[in-house]
Amino acid sequence: MEITRHLLFNLSLLLVILFFYLMWLERRKNMPKFITIGSFICSIFVCFLFSYQPIPYVSYDLRLIPVLIGGLYFGIGPLLTIIVIIIRAFYGIDQGFFVGLTIYGSLTFLLIKLHPWFIRQHPKRRISFSVSFAIIFSLITVLLLPLIEWVSLDFDALFAYIVVPTLGIFIFSYSVEFSLKNIRLYNRVIDSEKTVALEQMGAAIAHEIRNPLTTAIGFVQLLQETEVDQTKNQQYLSMVKQELDAAELIIKDYLIYSRQFTEQVEEIDVNQELNHVLRTLRPLAEEHSVNFYTSYLSVGTIIGNANKFRQCLSNIIKNGIESMPLGGSLIVCTQLHQSNVIIEIKDKGTGMSKEQLEQLGKPYYLTGGPKGTGLSMMVSYGIVRAMKGSIKVKSEIGNGTTFLIIFPSNHFIRKNIGKILKNY
Repeated sequence: MEITRHLLFNLSLLLVILFFYLMWLERRKNMPKFITIGSFICSIFVCFLFSYQPIPYVSYDLRLIPVLIGGLYFGIGPLLTIIVIIIRAFYGIDQGFFVGLTIYGSLTFLLIKLHPWFIRQHPKRRISFSVSFAIIFSLITVLLLPLIEWVSLDFDALFAYIVVPTLGIFIFSYSVEFSLKNIRLYNRVIDSEKTVALEQMGAAIAHEIRNPLTTAIGFVQLLQETEVDQTKNQQYLSMVKQELDAAELIIKDYLIYSRQFTEQVEEIDVNQELNHVLRTLRPLAEEHSVNFYTSYLSVGTIIGNANKFRQCLSNIIKNGIESMPLGGSLIVCTQLHQSNVIIEIKDKGTGMSKEQLEQLGKPYYLTGGPKGTGLSMMVSYGIVRAMKGSIKVKSEIGNGTTFLIIFPSNHFIRKNIGKILKNY
């Protein structure tokens, strides 16, 4: 059983290469062609390097496995057979070389014809065909071996040539099919999520735009159906314009979310903009009995659009205020962590569940939840993303919510570096 033990060791090495290749394939989803070719060429070299040579000029190995799998599944069979023939030539141009040339030369033409048909088959049929193909070629190899004078076909040699390669082909074929199935399922999930998001986006657009358009249409009908004086006429036209401007603003907000809306960027003083937003929202805070507490450290500036930056902060702070109907406190802090400006907005409101956190910032048009996670939060996430930033949220039901908004700093001012990220 010496030959079998050597070939099983060879097979274990091939399985290690296969494992890393398939793991990488599932992560990348779309593996570059040169990586696939390189992996199979490496497998062929492993087969030759760890082959079993009981006597000179006789080599037992599993080169058939990478050639068949690469040819049937990935369409690189001709290249692999040429490489096998070239490598075998370095071991000597003898009878064994010509036997291999006959086998792998014919295999080249078969793989060219079979690959397009093979890929169209059902996965189970592909596995069955691969195993059957391996058995047939192993038998052909056994029948041609007597042409080599010094080869004796005992039970060990027959087992090694027929059973071990067939077992390897089955394991490889099943593993490839399993990985391809995972990739297909992943793509289906992604497509399904995209479809759901598109449906939600369409519903959100319809919901948000319907109100201003309905109002505008109503004023237009008044102008068409009734006689109004010049003053009323101008007033109605002004209201129509305001509603259309509101609809346009909603469309711009959605374009921000999809990162298709670009405006001129500028240098933004974070602390100054926060003060501006808090002054604007102070009447709303007083109405809800909410007090503002601020702690600004030396932060500096970031790059972005000031108006959109204010809109982002305003949406988040407004949601924090509205989450405290019985009053409370809202804390706003700024710090610098390494090269990032961090804005912390913390409220003592109703908080959110884990499920609500997972949906935060997604394009839902129903905005009546505990934190108003509809258009305003979706737009805020889009603005932060467009400014190369990120948002982290920590929340518990009844214990309030903390937003961490992180932007790359324009100037690396490293004073009073906080430890605010330690709990995230």
